[in-house]
Amino acid sequence: MQVKAQAKYLRRGPRKVRRYAQLIVGKDIDQARAILAVQASPACRELSKVLESAVANAENNLGLDAEDLMVEKAYVDEGLTIPRIKPRARGRADRIRKRTCHVTVVLSDGEESDE
Repeated sequence: MQVKAQAKYLRRGPRKVRRYAQLIVGKDIDQARAILAVQASPACRELSKVLESAVANAENNLGLDAEDLMVEKAYVDEGLTIPRIKPRARGRADRIRKRTCHVTVVLSDGEESDE
């Protein structure tokens, strides 16, 4: 059975989060937590929050055991890009793109669902 958790409009660029999401795919929950705990990036804190939310969804909504779960998929999609203007010399302006991303973590217990 699959369980999903999603966080939308995180104020990180998708490339910065994607590199850490790829590290946890195919790992069990304890390994994924350990991998994210030792990384220094602030993106790992947000990714671990989504992972913990998916584990909580599995335990509370479906009654699954956390030790049996593994990360089946973790993907990061590009979200809204907020345009900003930065003043430059001689009356010019540069455009700054504040990027956001949508993080989705899918957990599985290895069993097929009947749906």
